[in-house]
Amino acid sequence: MDLRETEEQRAVRADYAQWLSDFLPADYYDKYADYRWDYELRKAYQLASFEAGWLQPAWPREHGGRALGPLEALTVRLESAMRAAPKLPNIQGVGVVAPGLRSFGTSEQQERHLVPVLRGDEWWALGMSEPGAGSDFAGLRTRAVRDGDRYVVNGQKIWTTQAHESRFATLYVRTDPDAPKHRGISCLILDMESPGVTTRPIRMATITDETFCEVFLDDVEIPVTSVLGAENEGWKVAMSSLDHERDMIWVMNWVEISRGVREVQKRGDSLDDHQLVELGRRMADAEALRMTGYRSLTSSLRGDRSKEFFILKLLGSESLQRTWELAATVAGADGLADGALAFERHDALAATLYGGTSEVQRNIIGERVLGLPKG
Repeated sequence: MDLRETEEQRAVRADYAQWLSDFLPADYYDKYADYRWDYELRKAYQLASFEAGWLQPAWPREHGGRALGPLEALTVRLESAMRAAPKLPNIQGVGVVAPGLRSFGTSEQQERHLVPVLRGDEWWALGMSEPGAGSDFAGLRTRAVRDGDRYVVNGQKIWTTQAHESRFATLYVRTDPDAPKHRGISCLILDMESPGVTTRPIRMATITDETFCEVFLDDVEIPVTSVLGAENEGWKVAMSSLDHERDMIWVMNWVEISRGVREVQKRGDSLDDHQLVELGRRMADAEALRMTGYRSLTSSLRGDRSKEFFILKLLGSESLQRTWELAATVAGADGLADGALAFERHDALAATLYGGTSEVQRNIIGERVLGLPKG
C-alpha cells in the first residue's frame, strides 16, 4: 500500500472537511469541552452525515454512504477523527449493529431496522457479556429454548452499554447446549420493551453518556423470525461484528493517543530526560498503530484478514492508557485541578476493557498470530 494520498483520497478528504466545517458551529473548537457532550448537536450530526453520505462512506446512498472505495472511506474516517467530529450518540448502533444487519439480516430485517439505526431514530445495545463469562464470549449461558414459532429466553447480560436507552439489542444466546461452546450460539434481535426484560443501569465512576447496564431476561418470548443470520451460527455474526468494532476502535485510539501526545508536548520545557524518552515512545506507538492499521487494510484489499489486524486492539488500548498517564504525570500537581485531564486519564482506563480485554487480546494473538496451543 502506498502511504501517499491518491488524488481521489485528497478530493474526498477536501469534500468531507468542507462539509464538516460548514456543519459545525463557528466556535466548536474553542468550546469543544462543552460541545463534546452536546446531545442535540451529536444527534444532528449523525442525521446530517447520513443524508450527505458521510456516515458509512463505503455504502450506497440509501444506507448513508457514497459507494467509496476502502482507501477513500478510511480517509473520511481518519479526517473525521482528526477533526474531532461529534461522537455519534449510539456509536455501537452504526459501527457494529448496522454492519451486522447488512451482512446477515434478511430483507425484512434490513427493511425494518437498517435505516432507523443509521439515522439514529432507534438505539441498539449489544447483548454479549455475561456474569461469570466476561470477555469469554463462548462461555455465555443465556438460554433460548424453541417453542414453536418463538424462543423463550432466560439469562442475564452485563456491561451492556446504553441498554436502558435502547429500543433493540443484538442478543446472543445458547440455542444448542449440546454443541461445542463456540457453536450452538444464535444471535436474536431483541425488542427491549418485551415482557420479561429488566434493565438496571450501573453506577459509573466518571461522567459519561455511555452507561453500562445489567439486563435480566425472564421467560422473554422472541419470534423465530428475529434470528440474525442462521440458528446456531451466532459465533460467525459476533466475530464479523467485532471485526467492524475493532476497525473502528484503532482509528479512535490513534487519534486519542496523538491528542495526548500534544498535551504532553505543551509542557516540553519542563520534561526531564525520562519523560522525554517516554514521550518519544508514545509518539512511536501512535505511528506504529497507524502503520499497522494501514497494513491491515492492505491485506483486506487483497481479500485476506492479516495477522496485523489482531494486534491493533491491544497496541491501541495499551498505548492510549500510557499516553494519558504520562500526561497526568507531567502535569504534576496542576493536573489535580484539571477536570478535563482527569476525565481523559480515567476514560483511557476503559480502553483495555471495551471491545475485548487485553487478556483476551493476548490470547487471540497467541493463538492466531503465534500459533500457540489454546490454554
